[in-house]
Amino acid sequence: MVKQIETVKEVAEFGVETPRLFSATHEEIRRGLTTDIYFVKTKEILAGLHKEDTAVTAEIFARRGGIFAGAEEAKVLLDNLGLEVWSLPEGAPFEAKEVVMRIHGTYASFGIYETAILGILASSSGWATAARRAKEAADGRPVLVFGARHVHPAVAPVMERAAIVGGVDGSSCILGAKLAGLEPSGTVPHALFLIVGDTLEAAKAYHKFMPPESVRSMLVDTFKDEVEESLRLAASSETGLESVRLDTPSERGGVTPGLIQELRAKLDLAGFRHIKIFVSGGLDPERIKILAEAGADAFGVGSYISSASAIDMTMDIKAVNGQAVAKRGRIPGLTETPRLERLL
Repeated sequence: MVKQIETVKEVAEFGVETPRLFSATHEEIRRGLTTDIYFVKTKEILAGLHKEDTAVTAEIFARRGGIFAGAEEAKVLLDNLGLEVWSLPEGAPFEAKEVVMRIHGTYASFGIYETAILGILASSSGWATAARRAKEAADGRPVLVFGARHVHPAVAPVMERAAIVGGVDGSSCILGAKLAGLEPSGTVPHALFLIVGDTLEAAKAYHKFMPPESVRSMLVDTFKDEVEESLRLAASSETGLESVRLDTPSERGGVTPGLIQELRAKLDLAGFRHIKIFVSGGLDPERIKILAEAGADAFGVGSYISSASAIDMTMDIKAVNGQAVAKRGRIPGLTETPRLERLL
């Protein structure tokens, strides 16, 4: 069990080794080094007053509605502290001001983690909410999250796991997928085609060297017209082509409904009805809906999910030693929350 920071003096004596990545390690988070300093001061004062064993019940509520995520990570942080914890299940919708988690135990055991817990729930729920909107716009079609490149690598797997909790079907980030119990999804980037020099030759090499379970989905916008390139790859028996991916850059107008309709029609006319159309590149729910109606079969969504705003969370103490309390403006005592389930 990691020893928590207990005093302001310990904070002052803590030194940071350099060079290092600026993200916190698991041990630093568990020690309380990512908390706001005032929680350490509170812990030290309570110890001085011999009130560190005061039993409290705290509730966490959301400032706006969304999809709940982050509970499993908060559980890891709060485990083995002698606490009772209730929570909404991950993936559940919640309303503004609804209580999403309740913690009961000695304040000194978990108060130092308030900053971390709120941050975990706020960020994860924000990403999960955006993912749910993208998935709903796809109307049952597969959606993968491709957002790892838009955030710090320390939080990329957290974000992509939260997106899976929100409802998307897969993640390109290796660790994000593994944490969600899945295998990572994705084929190859434009770099392969540019280095090989020809889309068809790169597709043949992919089919030759990649294991059978790796989906045969190829980018078709690197060198030639997307429709022309798609038909070239589909016609070759050496590609094993299952789908084509459209990632046309904004400099060329991006992926349009007209392009998808043309591609679908010409693939069908050439006898390739089984070839799916996968679309990526700056997608949001509005564009997903339009492109799905045009005939797109699946989507890769990056920045819309990764840039989603965190859903602010607030923790309030609602009982001290079994007595109902609250700060001014809040209702003393526990909130009626029948949807909470025992987490710890």
